[in-house]
Formats: sequence, structure tokens, C-alpha cells
Amino acid sequence: MNAYDEYMKGIVQPMREELVQTGFTELMTAEDVKETMDKVGGTALVVINSVCGCAAGLARPAVREALEDAEQRPDHLFTVFAGQDKEATASMRDYFPEVPPSSPSIALWKDGKLAYFIPREQIENFEMGQIKDHLSEVLNQVCVK
Repeated sequence: MNAYDEYMKGIVQPMREELVQTGFTELMTAEDVKETMDKVGGTALVVINSVCGCAAGLARPAVREALEDAEQRPDHLFTVFAGQDKEATASMRDYFPEVPPSSPSIALWKDGKLAYFIPREQIENFEMGQIKDHLSEVLNQVCVK
């Protein structure tokens, strides 16, 4: 690992831990993504994490709060980190090719296909509470048991 990669690792670690501490499984390689997504059943919330301010101040807090507030929760929580785990992120994006790449973004996976997607454009210019409410509503509709 070169000095830049080592430096970035230290900077992004708290950003990774923010979701991991909420219960997300971090998928760091393309193999992790393929092994997970090819056999996952039920519902999964996938967060494409990022170092940008809208991830820190909007997406990650909104996801955490939506999971606390929603009546229905997904069966699985996964995250990949755009710009850091490039192969994992590209592999995850292959599972929803109809959606242009966007980070941060939030995908809801159900029964082997994309059920809902919240791109960066629906995160960066909104209030955190709006994003949380939007995601809570989607979780309640899609994750019905």
C-alpha cells in the first residue's frame, strides 16, 4: 500500500464504521459482492458510501434514522465504498445497470432484483429529515413481511 492509500484509509475508516456500527456488512471486493448478491434472499438495503459531504451530513445519518424509525426493516444491510473499493462498487453497480452510477446512493433489493433506488440527486439538495422520511416510506412499502 502506498502512502496515499494509507492516508486515505485513515480518513475514510470512520466513514466506513458509521454504517458498520449500524449493522451493515461491508463488501470490499468484487468477489464479496458477487458471493453476497448472487445468493441473498428477501430484502437488502445497499448503501453506496462516499467521502463527500452529502454522504456525511445527509445519506449516512438519514439511513441510520430511517432504519430506527421504519416499521419494516430489510433482511440484510450491505455497503460498498465508492472511490475506495472501486472493484466492489463497480460489481455492485452491475446488479442495477439501468441506473447511472451515483454516490452516495441507496438501493433497495428485493427477491433478486432492484426494487427502488435513491440517487445522489435525491440526496444532495434535500434536508436529512426529508431523505429519512423518503427512505422510511420506501422501507415500509418494500420490506413488508
